[in-house]
Parts: sequence; C-alpha cells; structure tokens
Amino acid sequence: MSNRRVRLGGVGRRQRGLLAAIQKIERLALSFLEQLASSPQNPRAGIAPTRSSQEAINLKLKYPKIELQLADRHKTSSECTRIIRYPLKRRGASLKPFAQILRVMDFAHQALVDNVSLTKRDMYYKDVPLFKAQGTVDRLVDDLAATLGLERADLKIRAASKGLICGAGLTIHLLEGEVISINDLEVSSFSRKTSPDFGCSCEGTLIPAGETIERFDLKGNISWVLVVEKEAVFQTLCRFQFASHQSLPGPGLIITVTNWYDTAVLLLIYFHQGKGYPDVATRQLVKTLSDNLPAYIPIVALVDGDAYGLDILSVYKYGSHSLRHENEKLAAKQIKWLGIWTSEIADLGIDLNTLIPITVHDEKKALAVLSRPTDVVPPKWRKELTRMLHIRRKAEIEILSSSSDQKSNFLIHYLAHKICHFIEMSV
Repeated sequence: MSNRRVRLGGVGRRQRGLLAAIQKIERLALSFLEQLASSPQNPRAGIAPTRSSQEAINLKLKYPKIELQLADRHKTSSECTRIIRYPLKRRGASLKPFAQILRVMDFAHQALVDNVSLTKRDMYYKDVPLFKAQGTVDRLVDDLAATLGLERADLKIRAASKGLICGAGLTIHLLEGEVISINDLEVSSFSRKTSPDFGCSCEGTLIPAGETIERFDLKGNISWVLVVEKEAVFQTLCRFQFASHQSLPGPGLIITVTNWYDTAVLLLIYFHQGKGYPDVATRQLVKTLSDNLPAYIPIVALVDGDAYGLDILSVYKYGSHSLRHENEKLAAKQIKWLGIWTSEIADLGIDLNTLIPITVHDEKKALAVLSRPTDVVPPKWRKELTRMLHIRRKAEIEILSSSSDQKSNFLIHYLAHKICHFIEMSV
C-alpha cells in the first residue's frame, strides 16, 4: 500500500465555531439567570413565624419554578429532554444539580475563551466537594454537549488519554507540530519504557487525545489491525514483536486500552466486570482506520468470549449508550470479532472444564445484550452468547496465554492463524 495521509474527521470543524460554542453556553446560562431574576424572593421569607406552614406552602406554589432543560442522551429521539427544577417538592439540596451544571458550563466557557483544552479530570479536581465523583463530571459534560448540539471537543473538553498502540507504519501529526512515529522497535516521546527483560524496547505508545491530532500518515504495507481488550495481552504481543511477526503476511497495528486507573475509575471497572472499555481518543483512531483503510485490510478484535467482551466490541463497532449523540462519528463499522469464541474451545484442544463458570452478573449481562436489536447484535454474537448460557462457562483470553512462554506461543499461533484467515476472506 502506498503512503496514505488520513486527516482525522472533524479537525477542521474544531478550528471553527469557537465563537458559536461560546454563544450557545451564554444563551443557556442567560435563560437560567432570566428565570432567577424574574422569580420573587422565597415567599416564606416575608411570612411571620406565627403564620402556618401551610400558608407558606400555598403561597410558594403560586410562583413559577426555575428549570433547565438538558438533552436526555438515553433516549433515541432528539426531542427527549430531562429537566432540572428548583424548588422540588421533596426535601433536600435541590439547588445542587443547578450548581453542578453551571460549574461545568463555567469551565467550558473559560476553556473556549482561553482557547485552552481542559480534561474532565481537571474539572473534577477543581471542585471535588461539589461534584463528589468523577462520574458526575463525565455525565454533565456529555449532557451539556448533547444539549447544545455539539461534540465534547467543541467545548475544548477532552478525556485523558488511556489508549495504547504498537506496530509500524503509522505517524501521528499533532496540531502543535509534534510528530509521533509508531514503531514497535523504537520508543517515541509518548512511549513508556519497559524492563530490560523484554525483547521489545517499548510497551506501546499512548494515543493522544483526538482534539490534539491534525492527521495520520500511513506508510508502508500495513496488512491488518488488531484491537485487544486487555493490556496484559497487548504487552505480551509487544514483547514478541507480534506486529511484525514472521508468521504473518505483513506488518500490522495493535491497539488496546491501558490499565492506568485511579480509584474512581476502578469502581467503574468493577461495575463493568472488565477493563477494556475504550476512551473516545482510542475509538476515534479505530474509527479513522475503519473509514480510510482499504476493505482488504481487516480490522479485528480479540475480546473475551462473554457478554462483557462483546459489549466492549459493540462500543467500538456500534457506539456507546452514554455517547449516543456522537456514535455516528465514533462507530468503526468495519471491525470484526476475531475471537475468542466458546464454540472453538474444543477445536483448540482446551478442556471445557477449565473455563471459568459464569456468574449471575454474566448471565444478566448476556440477557441484556441478547435483548438488543438485531442490527447491533450480529448472529454470530447471539450464537456464542447463547452457547455460553447453555454450557454455563465463559471463554476468556487468558485461556490462550499465561506467564509461560509455551502458552504465549500458543497465543501467537492462534492470532496469526486467525488474522491470516481474515486477510484471505477480505481479498
């Protein structure tokens, strides 16, 4: 394949519309301030203590509520909204939701005015007592973007990078002029050093945030792209320089999500029962490769053969529920499931009794995935999930590899065989 220049979708758009984004935030804030200015003071403040509380309540109900309408990202219709109101009938700090969303709007507005990107993690640490949890910031940022009809990048807000890539033939050009060359035999400025015991000189290169990328350049004859759910497997493949392994018809790229998590994210991992859910930057890279690589270059994924593994693959291929409004720009339609499949365990010479029994959470998740529309759950996925529920065991990637070189070689052989098959099918 000749040299190919790939410009990340939306880069030009991010350079425009800065003023429009500022104006949208200001209009939303103004609507709140106008309601606040037109609402009288709390009626109970002018009522003598001797008057009954019922009289105060009756007088209070005569005045309009202050409210903000936010897009409901969990509904498919663009007209669906959720409303933040004050006061509420129930007791409690009903002003807190207003304070949180207005604080997020303030952060975004300042970032746009200064033209300096801000991470969601930065926002959280700027006001921990107000937000309490990182998830609150994550949700409100996406809510605000959907409400304003913008992408998160349009608000100058980005997620911290946690994707890793290794291989050869890919160059990432950043807007600030820095160039990152992806090569599994070299270490770039974004790479992490590894121990001398490893055969490879790097453990992968961090994928920069999509908002910082100007374009990708693909050089040489890239033959395949492999997305791996678990970083431990990714590191094994880096160690054996699998991206340029002699058993493959050509070099490739390997992508994963790092396990660098703090306490807040670890709670999310525990909830999902997995560690491979991709961030936006990683999804943008896979999406760009999916849209621009020729059809004969397969993009395949190695995930656990259970509902959580397929849910991770679904995020890459069809998009996530929480970022429904951005799925069209993030979904990598060309990605395919390489394995591991429960149905192939016997052919691999693996005893079914060595597989891990499924839990109640596994079963519940599998049924939830099976209940999704057929256009987002291919027949192969349904067949494998149904088989998992039938045998009450799940196939995890670790069954193919361990710390021993023998097992690692089995993983190499398995992946090489499957990738060659996908290449043959794509020609």
